[in-house]
Amino acid sequence: MKLEGRVALVTGASQGIGHACARALAREGASVALAARNQQKLDQLVAEITAAGGKATAFVIDVSDEEQVKSGIKSALAQFGKIDILVNNAGITRDQLLMRMKRADWDAVLATNLTSAYLCIQQVIGSMLKQRWGRIINITSVFGQMGQAGQANYAASKAGLIGLTMAMAREVASRHITCNAVAPGFIETGMTAVLSEEFKQNAVQQIPLGRVGLPEDVASAVCFLASDDASYITGHVLNVNGGMLMG
Repeated sequence: MKLEGRVALVTGASQGIGHACARALAREGASVALAARNQQKLDQLVAEITAAGGKATAFVIDVSDEEQVKSGIKSALAQFGKIDILVNNAGITRDQLLMRMKRADWDAVLATNLTSAYLCIQQVIGSMLKQRWGRIINITSVFGQMGQAGQANYAASKAGLIGLTMAMAREVASRHITCNAVAPGFIETGMTAVLSEEFKQNAVQQIPLGRVGLPEDVASAVCFLASDDASYITGHVLNVNGGMLMG
């Protein structure tokens, strides 16, 4: 197990990509701090990981709330003693054409998808600097790279994560801390389940590999970047999109 002895914190862990990342990190031997808003779903995931022989603890955190981020991560650090790996995965959508988009929907998406990553990094970076080892992995999106009509807020937040990734990579590289991003394409999650069948079929036609991705596809990339196998990779955006966007 490549991550044995490591401690990982995953935001948005209660479902979708975050859920898959938490399970995969635990399978690789990491103890996992699970952060999300839904206590029941977190408890179910803790039970699942524990039953498989892993270690996990739930922390109810709304990552758009600075005080909850501070207190929740403080509790995680107190319990585990350190955080080696941070996966900033929490995200929401509030889709609308820009001309009709309400300021509240812009602010909510930026707060949850982008500002939360800044807040979480700020709270864990001391632990990583102290031990001179760390992995920061930000879950961005293909739409942060190519844009998407009706998702100006979402695309802006995900593009912002890419800039944050590169800036942090430069700030902490001398302490053997890497910061990378994973950019999923069309992934089968609860967030995409609400889309129309016509939209999904059109999306698949744009994917050279001919299928939508699974949360586990993203989780595998996250585990790689979290491991020592990726020790010479930083400031990178790893595309997991089936060829939807190349270059």
